[in-house]
Amino acid sequence: MTMIPPALSTAFFSRKRATPLSTLLSLTTLNLATAAVLLFGPAYAQAQAESPIAVIGATVSASTWQDPVEALGTLRADESVTLSSTLTATVRAFNFEDGDHVDAGQWLVQLDDDQAQAELRAAQALLGQRQSALDRAQQMQDRNLGIRATLEDNAAQVRQSEAEIDAIRAHLADHRLQAPFAGTVGLRNISVGALVTPGTDLVTLDKLDTMKLDFTVPATLLSVLHRGLTLSATTPSYPDDVFRAEVATLGTRIDPVSRSLVVRADLPNPDGRLLPGMLMEVKLNQPARQALTIPESALVPDGERQTVWLIEAGQPPRVTRREVTTGERREGEVEIVDGLDSGQRVVTHGTLKVREDDPVELIATDVGTGDIKDVLERQRRASRSQTSESQTLESQTPESQTPESQTSESRATESQADD
Repeated sequence: MTMIPPALSTAFFSRKRATPLSTLLSLTTLNLATAAVLLFGPAYAQAQAESPIAVIGATVSASTWQDPVEALGTLRADESVTLSSTLTATVRAFNFEDGDHVDAGQWLVQLDDDQAQAELRAAQALLGQRQSALDRAQQMQDRNLGIRATLEDNAAQVRQSEAEIDAIRAHLADHRLQAPFAGTVGLRNISVGALVTPGTDLVTLDKLDTMKLDFTVPATLLSVLHRGLTLSATTPSYPDDVFRAEVATLGTRIDPVSRSLVVRADLPNPDGRLLPGMLMEVKLNQPARQALTIPESALVPDGERQTVWLIEAGQPPRVTRREVTTGERREGEVEIVDGLDSGQRVVTHGTLKVREDDPVELIATDVGTGDIKDVLERQRRASRSQTSESQTLESQTPESQTPESQTSESRATESQADD
């Protein structure tokens, strides 16, 4: 008999004892999988390989779409004027307080007119004298005692005096400034006794019950612009308020530099909160049209393309990648110009988990942003319940094996270990 050295004998039996342990683990796993297949059949293996992916979808639908045009505008008073002096004089009186509402024709500023009043009195006296001379010449002419030329000279002098009086009265009117229309006066910056010269600004007057909102839009939109288009405007002065109006007038000239057109809208201002010079953010609503829309979350960028995961009907439903052409966008929605039809469904949540021809489970459709959290929470609870049932099934599978199968498995393990 051949003697085996102790060292080789120890190494050989150590290796032989280690091999059955690792092999046993592999075979046990294999037997569990084999038992599941034998227990549930081939459908179980296919279901495990193609379990549907839970997704949330949305229906492609036609909706009313308005493309807003955003612009910056400036408010102007419906009527606005700055009253100024046309002559050199001192201020005698004011007939208003800062911020007062005044009526049309009400005098606001009175300048010193003593000299003009004196000139008026002198002209009126001269007119009286000449009128008397004309009356005497007329009486003499009626008696055929006067000269016709003298009568005509006296009549001409009377007409001259009347014209001089009219000129003086017009000059006197320049000493009293009146409101040309009803409105609100601004702040005065001069006092009584101040000397003013022609062109000196005395007071501002604005009609504020209606405001003019002027803004510019690109000339490319000229074909869709017309009177009556609705718009909404906001201002940082009143961030919570939205002011609505309609387009009243379109400009008659295109700016050659900016290629834009000035558009004017009349903005009601009954409470007087809006003031001239305010900056307004304008959204002009173009005519409404029908457009196919989907949630923005359904879009999957692919380079320069935009794609979506289209849910194809079936048992179970499957997804295919579809390239789409997008149009305008608004908050949370995008217009689909080409690539989809009304009534089709697309994946909105779960776009990163699916691949081409994957089966899906539509757990919700057309849900709002606030409802997604509830949908996902219900799905998590369902997933935890399924996982718990699967673990229970796996724990029961080895116990259901017969003694004969366990004995066969042990023999196969020992046989492979011996090999």
